[in-house]
Amino acid sequence: MQSNEVKALIESSLADARVEVEGEGCNFQLNVISDTLAALSPVKRQQQIYSLLNDYIADGRIHAVTMKFYTQEAWASRA
Repeated sequence: MQSNEVKALIESSLADARVEVEGEGCNFQLNVISDTLAALSPVKRQQQIYSLLNDYIADGRIHAVTMKFYTQEAWASRA
């Protein structure tokens, strides 16, 4: 699976989410920028993303995923 496929999958499923994806093959690092997800508990945030990726994890196309979550404001001010 390619990083652009992971990005498209998440962004098309979560209306206000923007995703920066690093990695190729089966290991990905996600920076998820979403005010909606940022308002959830850490466990609920991860559950939202894993619910989108579970089929790809189960069939081996994705092996490992790490995630960081940001609000729009936090993402803009990190530089």
